[in-house]
Amino acid sequence: MAASNLKQKIEKLMRRHLAQAVGYQPIEPLEILREDAGIPVEGVVKLDGNENPYGPSPRVAKALAKYPFYNIYPDPQQRQMRKALEEYVGIGAEHIVAGSGSDELIDLLLRLFLEPGDEVIICEPTFGMYHFSTEVCGGRVKDVPRDALYDMDVAAVKRGVGSNTKVIFITNPNNPTGNVTEEQAILELLDTGRLVVVDEAYYEFCKATVAPLVPKYENLVVLRTFSKWAGLAGLRLGYGIFPLKIAQYLLKIKPPYNINAAAQVAALESLKDTDYLLGTVEAIVAERERLYVKLKEVGFLKPCPSRGNFILCAVLEGDALDVHRRLRERGISVRYFDRPSLRSFIRISVGKPEHTDILIEALRDIGEKIHG
Repeated sequence: MAASNLKQKIEKLMRRHLAQAVGYQPIEPLEILREDAGIPVEGVVKLDGNENPYGPSPRVAKALAKYPFYNIYPDPQQRQMRKALEEYVGIGAEHIVAGSGSDELIDLLLRLFLEPGDEVIICEPTFGMYHFSTEVCGGRVKDVPRDALYDMDVAAVKRGVGSNTKVIFITNPNNPTGNVTEEQAILELLDTGRLVVVDEAYYEFCKATVAPLVPKYENLVVLRTFSKWAGLAGLRLGYGIFPLKIAQYLLKIKPPYNINAAAQVAALESLKDTDYLLGTVEAIVAERERLYVKLKEVGFLKPCPSRGNFILCAVLEGDALDVHRRLRERGISVRYFDRPSLRSFIRISVGKPEHTDILIEALRDIGEKIHG
């Protein structure tokens, strides 16, 4: 049988909505950025992934080197991990489930709640994984756009809730716009009876949370991650705070060993060194404010105030994709989103002070070229 005919027959066996799905637009790894710019990896200024430029706690590398049981499967019930998170979060371990990044928990929640054709409400612009995972799980996305200040339009979201609506996603603070949704707005959405998922990936940078409300509401979920504040993006560890019933179901349907041993060791050591890690968070917040002031001085950009570890900038003159390309040629990587609501924007992660200085110098040079 010809290869082309075999491919056609194989595709007919696939789930149709997955064969036609559009993939998530990821960021590039350091190796590719280094190759594209033609510079050593140490020269790359990576400001595209909202990663922690200070890295993990120094305790992590030592603990990973000493851990003796990499040949043994980790605890499928995540007991030690969940108990340690209970102390950090202040909510009982029975409410907590960990995942391979909060991305896995988003996927598991949608698998648990969605039948084919069910609706998920998102408020663009927002985190792209909600749209991606909804499509993969056979659901339909209903987009309720944010207002001119990127605040969630609560009344419009409530009007958008229909008989097939199962889930409402809120990133708080929102990625990529950086603004916070107030608790009262979240309470109004809980009254719809739909599952409200509040993604607090950037909690440590803003301290706004609704986690204490989770035990009081059977339809409220809070997601968090070790990727941003704890510098463990490469080890993939997130966790959620769930109503008891949802936590029990997730522990039942998740892959048995979804949190690898190295990630658990790293997270446990991080939770023993929160003073150090929250010190790096303070440094990032201070640099965020300095970066915001510097970006306002760049004539062709308009930065948005942010409570995260990133700043979204409207490109007022020139083309956002071209600015992204010019920076990348210099070994500076920022985030460009090829989505209608964000095509005239770039998002810049907060780095160290020296990263800010390099970025601003490059942006000034680009501005001079734009102005001829």
